[in-house]
Amino acid sequence: MADKTKVTEQYYAPPPDLGKWESFRIFLYNSETGQVLGRTGSSWAKILLFYVIFYSILVGFFAGMLAIFYQTLDAKTPKWQMDSSLIGNNPGLGFRPMPDSATVESTLIYYKANDKGSVLRWAQVIDDFLDEYRKKGSGSGEASGAENRVPCSPTSAPVGEHQVCDVPVDDFNPCTSAKQYNFEEGGPCVFLKLNKIFNWTPRAYNTTEGLPDNMPEDLKQHIKLVSGKPEANTVWVSCEGENPADVENIGPIQYIPRRGFPNFYYPFTNKEGYLSPLVAVLFEKPRTGVLINIECKAWAKNIQYDRYERRGSVHFELMVDRS
Repeated sequence: MADKTKVTEQYYAPPPDLGKWESFRIFLYNSETGQVLGRTGSSWAKILLFYVIFYSILVGFFAGMLAIFYQTLDAKTPKWQMDSSLIGNNPGLGFRPMPDSATVESTLIYYKANDKGSVLRWAQVIDDFLDEYRKKGSGSGEASGAENRVPCSPTSAPVGEHQVCDVPVDDFNPCTSAKQYNFEEGGPCVFLKLNKIFNWTPRAYNTTEGLPDNMPEDLKQHIKLVSGKPEANTVWVSCEGENPADVENIGPIQYIPRRGFPNFYYPFTNKEGYLSPLVAVLFEKPRTGVLINIECKAWAKNIQYDRYERRGSVHFELMVDRS
Protein backbone atom coordinates (compact mmCIF):
# COMPACT_ATOMS: atom_id res chain seq x y z
CA MET A 1 0.00 0.00 0.00
CA ALA A 2 2.81 2.36 0.84
CA ASP A 3 4.46 1.62 -2.50
CA LYS A 4 1.28 2.48 -4.37
CA THR A 5 1.01 5.81 -2.54
CA LYS A 6 4.60 6.60 -3.38
CA VAL A 7 4.06 5.87 -7.05
CA THR A 8 0.93 8.06 -7.09
CA GLU A 9 2.78 10.89 -5.45
CA GLN A 10 5.57 10.65 -8.02
CA TYR A 11 3.05 10.59 -10.94
CA TYR A 12 1.25 13.75 -9.78
CA ALA A 13 4.35 15.65 -8.81
CA PRO A 14 4.18 19.26 -10.10
CA PRO A 15 6.64 20.24 -12.83
CA PRO A 16 9.80 21.97 -11.74
CA ASP A 17 9.45 25.68 -11.21
CA LEU A 18 11.44 27.21 -14.08
CA GLY A 19 12.06 30.83 -14.84
CA LYS A 20 10.53 32.55 -17.89
CA TRP A 21 13.72 32.47 -19.94
CA GLU A 22 14.43 28.85 -19.04
CA SER A 23 10.86 27.85 -20.03
CA PHE A 24 11.24 29.72 -23.31
CA ARG A 25 14.58 28.02 -24.00
CA ILE A 26 13.08 24.59 -23.40
CA PHE A 27 10.13 25.53 -25.67
CA LEU A 28 12.56 26.41 -28.47
CA TYR A 29 14.47 23.17 -28.05
CA ASN A 30 14.04 20.44 -25.42
CA SER A 31 17.21 18.40 -25.35
CA GLU A 32 15.58 15.62 -23.28
CA THR A 33 12.69 14.94 -25.70
CA GLY A 34 14.21 16.37 -28.89
CA GLN A 35 11.18 18.66 -29.37
CA VAL A 36 11.46 21.93 -31.31
CA LEU A 37 8.73 24.50 -30.61
CA GLY A 38 6.76 21.85 -28.74
CA ARG A 39 6.87 19.19 -31.52
CA THR A 40 9.19 16.37 -32.42
CA GLY A 41 10.68 16.07 -35.91
CA SER A 42 8.18 13.40 -36.96
CA SER A 43 5.29 15.53 -35.67
CA TRP A 44 6.50 18.52 -37.70
CA ALA A 45 6.92 16.35 -40.80
CA LYS A 46 3.34 15.02 -40.51
CA ILE A 47 1.72 18.43 -40.06
CA LEU A 48 3.78 19.98 -42.89
CA LEU A 49 2.85 17.10 -45.19
CA PHE A 50 -0.82 17.60 -44.30
CA TYR A 51 -0.76 21.31 -45.17
CA VAL A 52 1.21 20.74 -48.39
CA ILE A 53 -1.42 18.25 -49.56
CA PHE A 54 -4.31 20.45 -48.33
CA TYR A 55 -3.15 23.63 -50.04
CA SER A 56 -2.13 21.77 -53.20
CA ILE A 57 -5.68 20.45 -53.52
CA LEU A 58 -7.06 23.92 -52.75
CA VAL A 59 -4.86 25.60 -55.39
CA GLY A 60 -5.69 22.91 -57.91
CA PHE A 61 -9.41 23.35 -57.29
CA PHE A 62 -9.35 27.11 -57.82
CA ALA A 63 -7.04 26.78 -60.83
CA GLY A 64 -9.53 24.37 -62.38
CA MET A 65 -12.45 26.70 -61.68
CA LEU A 66 -10.57 29.66 -63.21
CA ALA A 67 -9.67 27.61 -66.27
CA ILE A 68 -13.33 26.70 -66.79
CA PHE A 69 -14.37 30.33 -66.21
CA TYR A 70 -11.88 31.71 -68.75
CA GLN A 71 -13.18 29.29 -71.35
CA THR A 72 -16.43 31.31 -71.29
CA LEU A 73 -14.64 34.62 -72.01
CA ASP A 74 -13.26 36.17 -75.17
CA ALA A 75 -10.11 38.29 -74.91
CA LYS A 76 -11.48 40.91 -77.32
CA THR A 77 -15.25 40.59 -77.14
CA PRO A 78 -17.08 41.38 -73.88
CA LYS A 79 -19.63 38.80 -72.79
CA TRP A 80 -22.21 41.45 -71.90
CA GLN A 81 -22.82 44.20 -74.43
CA MET A 82 -25.00 47.26 -74.92
CA ASP A 83 -28.16 47.11 -72.73
CA SER A 84 -26.92 43.94 -71.04
CA SER A 85 -23.71 45.61 -69.83
CA LEU A 86 -23.16 47.89 -66.86
CA ILE A 87 -22.20 50.90 -69.03
CA GLY A 88 -25.27 50.51 -71.25
CA ASN A 89 -25.60 51.86 -74.77
CA ASN A 90 -25.47 55.62 -74.16
CA PRO A 91 -21.88 56.84 -74.60
CA GLY A 92 -20.60 59.62 -72.39
CA LEU A 93 -18.63 62.63 -73.52
CA GLY A 94 -15.22 63.48 -72.07
CA PHE A 95 -12.81 66.40 -72.38
CA ARG A 96 -9.08 67.07 -72.22
CA PRO A 97 -7.07 68.66 -70.69
CA MET A 98 -8.34 67.81 -67.26
CA PRO A 99 -7.03 69.30 -64.00
CA ASP A 100 -4.32 67.32 -62.23
CA SER A 101 -5.09 64.58 -59.72
CA ALA A 102 -4.67 66.95 -56.77
CA THR A 103 -7.85 68.72 -57.90
CA VAL A 104 -9.57 65.67 -59.37
CA GLU A 105 -13.04 66.91 -58.44
CA SER A 106 -12.50 70.15 -60.34
CA THR A 107 -13.35 70.64 -64.01
CA LEU A 108 -11.81 74.09 -64.24
CA ILE A 109 -9.30 74.94 -66.96
CA TYR A 110 -7.59 78.05 -65.57
CA TYR A 111 -4.37 79.57 -66.80
CA LYS A 112 -2.58 82.87 -67.42
CA ALA A 113 -2.06 83.50 -71.13
CA ASN A 114 0.94 85.79 -70.48
CA ASP A 115 2.61 83.26 -68.16
CA LYS A 116 4.78 80.86 -70.18
CA GLY A 117 4.92 78.33 -67.35
CA SER A 118 1.14 78.25 -67.00
CA VAL A 119 0.71 77.76 -70.76
CA LEU A 120 3.33 75.01 -70.94
CA ARG A 121 1.79 73.13 -68.03
CA TRP A 122 -1.55 72.76 -69.81
CA ALA A 123 0.12 72.08 -73.16
CA GLN A 124 2.07 69.23 -71.56
CA VAL A 125 -1.15 67.68 -70.23
CA ILE A 126 -2.56 67.63 -73.77
CA ASP A 127 0.74 66.34 -75.19
CA ASP A 128 0.63 63.40 -72.79
CA PHE A 129 -2.97 62.65 -73.76
CA LEU A 130 -2.20 62.78 -77.50
CA ASP A 131 1.02 60.79 -77.26
CA GLU A 132 -0.78 57.56 -78.19
CA TYR A 133 -2.29 59.27 -81.24
CA ARG A 134 1.13 60.26 -82.58
CA LYS A 135 2.62 56.77 -82.52
CA LYS A 136 2.50 55.45 -86.08
CA GLY A 137 4.73 52.38 -86.12
CA SER A 138 5.09 49.04 -84.36
CA GLY A 139 8.77 49.37 -83.42
CA SER A 140 10.33 50.02 -80.04
CA GLY A 141 8.46 52.70 -78.11
CA GLU A 142 5.55 52.67 -80.55
CA ALA A 143 1.97 51.63 -79.91
CA SER A 144 0.86 48.07 -80.52
CA GLY A 145 -1.27 47.95 -83.65
CA ALA A 146 -0.34 51.48 -84.79
CA GLU A 147 0.62 50.05 -88.18
CA ASN A 148 -3.06 49.13 -88.69
CA ARG A 149 -4.13 52.79 -88.83
CA VAL A 150 -5.08 54.13 -92.24
CA PRO A 151 -6.39 57.51 -93.44
CA CYS A 152 -10.17 57.65 -93.68
CA SER A 153 -12.71 60.10 -95.07
CA PRO A 154 -16.51 60.16 -95.46
CA THR A 155 -16.12 59.02 -99.09
CA SER A 156 -13.40 56.38 -98.57
CA ALA A 157 -14.09 52.66 -98.82
CA PRO A 158 -14.64 50.66 -95.62
CA VAL A 159 -11.43 49.67 -93.86
CA GLY A 160 -10.03 46.15 -94.02
CA GLU A 161 -10.55 43.42 -91.47
CA HIS A 162 -7.58 44.45 -89.32
CA GLN A 163 -7.44 48.13 -90.24
CA VAL A 164 -8.67 51.09 -88.20
CA CYS A 165 -9.13 54.75 -89.06
CA ASP A 166 -6.32 57.07 -88.04
CA VAL A 167 -6.84 60.30 -86.07
CA PRO A 168 -4.31 62.81 -87.54
CA VAL A 169 -4.05 65.11 -84.51
CA ASP A 170 -1.05 66.97 -85.95
CA ASP A 171 -3.34 68.34 -88.66
CA PHE A 172 -5.73 70.00 -86.18
CA ASN A 173 -4.29 73.47 -86.84
CA PRO A 174 -4.06 75.67 -84.74
CA CYS A 175 -4.79 73.07 -82.06
CA THR A 176 -1.35 71.50 -82.36
CA SER A 177 1.59 70.96 -80.06
CA ALA A 178 3.75 73.30 -82.16
CA LYS A 179 1.34 76.14 -81.38
CA GLN A 180 0.81 75.03 -77.78
CA TYR A 181 -2.85 74.38 -78.60
CA ASN A 182 -3.41 78.14 -78.97
CA PHE A 183 -3.27 78.67 -75.19
CA GLU A 184 -0.74 81.48 -75.46
CA GLU A 185 -3.05 83.35 -77.84
CA GLY A 186 -5.77 83.37 -75.19
CA GLY A 187 -8.03 81.13 -77.30
CA PRO A 188 -7.41 77.62 -75.91
CA CYS A 189 -8.30 74.32 -77.58
CA VAL A 190 -10.24 71.72 -75.63
CA PHE A 191 -10.42 68.18 -77.00
CA LEU A 192 -13.64 66.16 -76.85
CA LYS A 193 -14.03 62.39 -77.14
CA LEU A 194 -16.86 59.88 -76.91
CA ASN A 195 -16.43 57.02 -74.47
CA LYS A 196 -15.99 53.68 -76.19
CA ILE A 197 -18.89 51.21 -76.12
CA PHE A 198 -18.30 47.88 -77.79
CA ASN A 199 -20.29 47.38 -81.00
CA TRP A 200 -22.18 50.67 -80.65
CA THR A 201 -23.08 52.28 -83.98
CA PRO A 202 -24.40 55.86 -84.06
CA ARG A 203 -27.63 56.72 -85.82
CA ALA A 204 -26.81 60.14 -87.21
CA TYR A 205 -28.98 63.18 -87.77
CA ASN A 206 -28.00 63.24 -91.45
CA THR A 207 -31.03 65.20 -92.68
CA THR A 208 -33.02 68.11 -91.34
CA GLU A 209 -35.99 65.86 -90.56
CA GLY A 210 -36.68 65.12 -86.92
CA LEU A 211 -34.02 67.38 -85.44
CA PRO A 212 -34.48 67.91 -81.67
CA ASP A 213 -36.07 71.18 -80.62
CA ASN A 214 -33.23 71.89 -78.18
CA MET A 215 -30.51 71.47 -80.80
CA PRO A 216 -28.59 74.75 -81.31
CA GLU A 217 -29.73 76.73 -84.32
CA ASP A 218 -26.23 77.01 -85.78
CA LEU A 219 -25.88 73.22 -85.71
CA LYS A 220 -29.23 72.83 -87.47
CA GLN A 221 -27.98 75.16 -90.18
CA HIS A 222 -24.78 73.17 -90.51
CA ILE A 223 -26.73 69.91 -90.88
CA LYS A 224 -28.87 71.60 -93.52
CA LEU A 225 -25.74 72.42 -95.55
CA VAL A 226 -24.45 68.82 -95.54
CA SER A 227 -27.84 67.05 -95.58
CA GLY A 228 -27.73 63.99 -97.80
CA LYS A 229 -23.93 64.09 -98.19
CA PRO A 230 -21.56 61.42 -96.82
CA GLU A 231 -20.13 63.87 -94.27
CA ALA A 232 -23.59 64.17 -92.71
CA ASN A 233 -23.12 60.73 -91.15
CA THR A 234 -21.57 62.17 -88.02
CA VAL A 235 -22.15 62.30 -84.29
CA TRP A 236 -22.51 66.07 -84.05
CA VAL A 237 -21.02 68.18 -81.28
CA SER A 238 -22.11 71.52 -79.87
CA CYS A 239 -20.60 73.65 -77.09
CA GLU A 240 -22.44 76.53 -75.41
CA GLY A 241 -22.37 78.67 -72.32
CA GLU A 242 -24.61 77.14 -69.66
CA ASN A 243 -26.13 80.42 -68.48
CA PRO A 244 -27.00 83.69 -70.25
CA ALA A 245 -23.86 85.37 -68.86
CA ASP A 246 -21.75 82.44 -70.06
CA VAL A 247 -23.27 82.72 -73.54
CA GLU A 248 -22.17 86.35 -73.70
CA ASN A 249 -18.64 85.61 -72.47
CA ILE A 250 -17.80 82.45 -74.39
CA GLY A 251 -17.12 84.13 -77.74
CA PRO A 252 -16.91 82.46 -81.18
CA ILE A 253 -16.14 78.74 -81.41
CA GLN A 254 -14.52 76.56 -84.06
CA TYR A 255 -14.70 72.74 -84.30
CA ILE A 256 -11.55 71.14 -85.73
CA PRO A 257 -11.15 69.20 -88.00
CA ARG A 258 -14.96 68.87 -88.27
CA ARG A 259 -18.02 69.38 -86.12
CA GLY A 260 -18.31 65.89 -84.73
CA PHE A 261 -17.22 62.26 -84.80
CA PRO A 262 -17.65 60.65 -88.25
CA ASN A 263 -19.49 57.34 -88.46
CA PHE A 264 -16.55 55.65 -90.18
CA TYR A 265 -14.84 55.37 -86.77
CA TYR A 266 -17.66 53.11 -85.57
CA PRO A 267 -18.44 50.54 -84.37
CA PHE A 268 -15.63 49.99 -81.89
CA THR A 269 -14.81 46.27 -81.98
CA ASN A 270 -11.53 46.27 -80.04
CA LYS A 271 -9.32 46.07 -83.12
CA GLU A 272 -5.66 46.49 -82.30
CA GLY A 273 -4.53 50.09 -82.80
CA TYR A 274 -8.01 51.64 -82.57
CA LEU A 275 -8.17 55.26 -81.42
CA SER A 276 -11.23 57.16 -80.26
CA PRO A 277 -11.99 60.03 -82.65
CA LEU A 278 -11.41 63.56 -81.35
CA VAL A 279 -12.84 67.01 -81.91
CA ALA A 280 -10.74 70.03 -80.96
CA VAL A 281 -12.97 72.88 -79.81
CA LEU A 282 -11.23 76.21 -80.33
CA PHE A 283 -12.55 78.99 -78.11
CA GLU A 284 -11.35 81.91 -80.20
CA LYS A 285 -11.85 84.88 -77.89
CA PRO A 286 -13.33 84.01 -74.50
CA ARG A 287 -13.65 86.99 -72.19
CA THR A 288 -10.59 87.12 -69.94
CA GLY A 289 -10.73 87.22 -66.17
CA VAL A 290 -14.20 85.67 -66.12
CA LEU A 291 -15.23 82.13 -65.18
CA ILE A 292 -17.24 80.63 -68.05
CA ASN A 293 -19.41 77.54 -67.52
CA ILE A 294 -19.46 75.44 -70.69
CA GLU A 295 -21.57 72.46 -71.67
CA CYS A 296 -20.76 70.34 -74.72
CA LYS A 297 -23.26 67.82 -76.11
CA ALA A 298 -23.07 64.90 -78.50
CA TRP A 299 -25.97 64.60 -80.93
CA ALA A 300 -27.21 61.33 -82.44
CA LYS A 301 -30.60 59.64 -82.56
CA ASN A 302 -29.42 56.96 -80.14
CA ILE A 303 -27.68 59.28 -77.66
CA GLN A 304 -29.95 60.34 -74.81
CA TYR A 305 -29.25 63.72 -73.20
CA ASP A 306 -29.70 64.50 -69.51
CA ARG A 307 -27.91 67.52 -68.02
CA TYR A 308 -28.28 66.47 -64.39
CA GLU A 309 -27.00 62.93 -64.92
CA ARG A 310 -24.43 64.18 -67.49
CA ARG A 311 -25.68 61.75 -70.10
CA GLY A 312 -24.60 62.61 -73.63
CA SER A 313 -22.82 65.75 -72.45
CA VAL A 314 -19.87 67.08 -70.50
CA HIS A 315 -19.45 70.18 -68.33
CA PHE A 316 -16.29 72.15 -67.62
CA GLU A 317 -15.28 75.69 -66.72
CA LEU A 318 -12.84 77.91 -68.56
CA MET A 319 -11.04 80.94 -67.21
CA VAL A 320 -8.34 82.76 -69.16
CA ASP A 321 -6.40 85.35 -67.19
CA ARG A 322 -4.04 88.00 -68.54
CA SER A 323 -3.22 89.78 -65.30
